[in-house]
Amino acid sequence: MFYQNYKNLLTAVLGLFFLVSCGNDLEKAPRISTEDFFRNPEQTNFQLSPCGDYFTYLKPVNKRMNIFIENLKDSSTSQLTNSEFDIISYFWANSNKILYLVDETGGENYKLFSINLKENRVEDISPKDSASVYIIDPLVEIEDELIVGLNQRDPKIFDVYRLNLINNKYTLVAENPGNITKWLTDNDGKIRAALQTDGVNTGLLYRDNENEEFRLIERSNFRETFVPVMFTFDNKNLYIKSNRYRDKIALIVYDPINKKEIETVFQNSEVDLDNAIISTKKEKVLGVTYTTYKKNYKFFDKERADVQNYLENNFPNYLVNIVSTNGEETKYLVRVSSDKSHSSYYYFNKETKLVRKLANESPWLNENDMSSMKPITYKSRDGLTIHGYLTLPKGYDAEDLPVIVYPHGGPWLRNVWGFDPVVQLFANRGYAVLQMNYRGSTGYGKEFWEKGFKEWGRYIQNDIADGVDWLIRQEIADPDKIGIFGYSFGGYSSLMNVSIYPDKYQFAVSLNGIVDFTDLINSVPPYWEPFKEMIYEMVANPNTDSLMIAAYSPIEISDSITVPVLIAQGKNDTRVKPISVDRYVAKLKSNGVFVKYIFMEDEGHSIIKEENRIKFYKEAESFIENVFSEKLN
Repeated sequence: MFYQNYKNLLTAVLGLFFLVSCGNDLEKAPRISTEDFFRNPEQTNFQLSPCGDYFTYLKPVNKRMNIFIENLKDSSTSQLTNSEFDIISYFWANSNKILYLVDETGGENYKLFSINLKENRVEDISPKDSASVYIIDPLVEIEDELIVGLNQRDPKIFDVYRLNLINNKYTLVAENPGNITKWLTDNDGKIRAALQTDGVNTGLLYRDNENEEFRLIERSNFRETFVPVMFTFDNKNLYIKSNRYRDKIALIVYDPINKKEIETVFQNSEVDLDNAIISTKKEKVLGVTYTTYKKNYKFFDKERADVQNYLENNFPNYLVNIVSTNGEETKYLVRVSSDKSHSSYYYFNKETKLVRKLANESPWLNENDMSSMKPITYKSRDGLTIHGYLTLPKGYDAEDLPVIVYPHGGPWLRNVWGFDPVVQLFANRGYAVLQMNYRGSTGYGKEFWEKGFKEWGRYIQNDIADGVDWLIRQEIADPDKIGIFGYSFGGYSSLMNVSIYPDKYQFAVSLNGIVDFTDLINSVPPYWEPFKEMIYEMVANPNTDSLMIAAYSPIEISDSITVPVLIAQGKNDTRVKPISVDRYVAKLKSNGVFVKYIFMEDEGHSIIKEENRIKFYKEAESFIENVFSEKLN
């Protein structure tokens, strides 16, 4: 314990020394256009075909992401789709068919499409009466079938269907009684486990085969993670992500018959488990990933470890992630990235050791012109250790800098080390960027996560403000040039911070940020209904927390705001009501606050369309520049 504490202290001290000492020996980066940071990637999301002879990727066509295919043998390419909407995700269903999802309105209702490679044909295979489709299991080992969820019977819940990809027929497998939030198949594609909720407590359901009724085998409070990942390859036991009887999420093996944990596969003392790396060919867990300040691997299989080591030796100081492999696990598609570089993709043949570059996501960006993202820690006012990241603009001394505070969304997410175009845009303009994983952020264990419950408008906001004070004490920040920028919960935090601490910031930017807590609590999307009681306990209960809801609502405490505010909102946002944002903007203006309001008719809770992204960030950049140059007040 002493060694670990000493190591953490030494890391923090050395990191701070680096931050303070770097800057003046570097040339400033050339000014990079906003378009170059936010235009669609040239190519992205590479996937290998099951046979390993082809790979696919997304590429923009008329500014919309579409699927292309390339033959590895002769490098011939062809365009597979011509969608007028961005393709959100896709996967190889088998060697002849690729499936993809599209959200046409931004309202988070997904349609399923099929590409028949032999017939060169694309068709919409979503049921006409279903609001949305989601993939439960692609059944990679079963030809021409997959398991999907459909909410055609009730938009609040998803029933389970088996989809036959030969005739596109959907067959009901399991009807959701209204409280099932997750379904799990075994390795033969049979639905044999599920999670149910009463809004607060979670139950693990299990059955020996699909002809039996489900039976409840475990019950846990939502504060505990006890989530099945997959069946063991003999279909007898379950791999489960669990923090039961521990603070950090571990990977365990659980016996559903005897209802007990029988093995701890992996746990880390500092952070939660992220994911397990599974081999269907070897029928084993090859390793796991977990994130400290950046992604880490732990392997249990020497052959897979050797592959990772070989690739990392080829790309030192980069994150190396295998994103796709063929069925034989001899050919791989590899994504290589860092804090200063968008992803590059490579093809790797394990047998020949061939490493072939396929593409850069953004070849127009030179990583030598980007700024380094460094991990930092500071103490909150009540003594909690807050982890975060500080990006200093290249070529500037680490003192008296204008600062953009950039809290993450969620709030039950976390920042990680890696390339972020928002961070790099601001750093390129000469701003330091401060990110923090405030209490309630995931990845740091159960206790840290729970400290954020019902603290959206209080201690979480204090953690953000305490980071600003820390930066001022280090003399890195110019206290007269600090602004706050965020998306979703980060946008909410921007508005809350300038309300609670009106003298600390010079502006706030909110993209799809929550402005009215009452609306958020009372109008959750239909598919959140099963979690409503949990939301009441984690966020606020309208029946008992009316005073807190008012205190945590930006619209209720906006009278203290004196600095300029930029707000952007999507018309089709299912989480933040545009009418609430309209009322908030009107209230700010009536109070004499300068408000720039961007309303996007064709977006939802995220900005998907390239032209809207570029327009918004140009507006944000201009707004910030005008504030710091005192052209707005």
